[in-house]
Amino acid sequence: MTRTLYALAGADRARHFSPHVWKVALSLAHKGLDFETAPVGFTEIPAIEGGATKTVPLLRDGDRLIVDSFAIALYLEETYPDRPSLFGGEGGKALCRFVESWSQTVLHTALVRFVVLDIHDCLGPEDQAYFRTSREARFGKSLEAVVEAGGGEIETFAAKLEPLRALLGKQAYFGGETPCFADYIVFGPLQWARIVSPKVVLADGDPVKDWFERCLDLHGGVGRSVTSA
Repeated sequence: MTRTLYALAGADRARHFSPHVWKVALSLAHKGLDFETAPVGFTEIPAIEGGATKTVPLLRDGDRLIVDSFAIALYLEETYPDRPSLFGGEGGKALCRFVESWSQTVLHTALVRFVVLDIHDCLGPEDQAYFRTSREARFGKSLEAVVEAGGGEIETFAAKLEPLRALLGKQAYFGGETPCFADYIVFGPLQWARIVSPKVVLADGDPVKDWFERCLDLHGGVGRSVTSA
């Protein structure tokens, strides 16, 4: 069966960077499922699969199309129950819902304020125009002003990871001794920053950086298939 994961990429199509796509890429690797990555730019998304989605990730699994990273993880869990579990049961799904909310409202919100220009700069001209217009409308200011206003975020970002740091004092992953979908949820935005921006987000010696490096090495090092900026 052919699986295709549509992934957001910049001018260099080999550098797919969406945090949500990376959740799915690690989930597929976790399940031991082969897939091909189909890179697309922002302005190309409405045309893929006959207009099936306005966002990525989009997974084609045979004749099935599934949109949204969490929905894809649930689909993989239900469709391939004989493969390693992403959730470890209903309690794990509930935990992942919380982790996703924390990641989206805390980590993504902070990171975008100091990498938004780096994202813009890695795009092709048409996508740059779309990205600037749409994001400046969202923020109500220029991308340059967003970065200037968010200048302090990089200094305070490490503190936002304290809940994970405390957990890592007791176990190797959210899933215990082995990773689960919650690990991939938090890996996603950190991988996003690693790929699009040269800014240092995690300091050497930080247990969170050690965890992130372990995640990069998971499943044959799929996370390292795209180099850092």
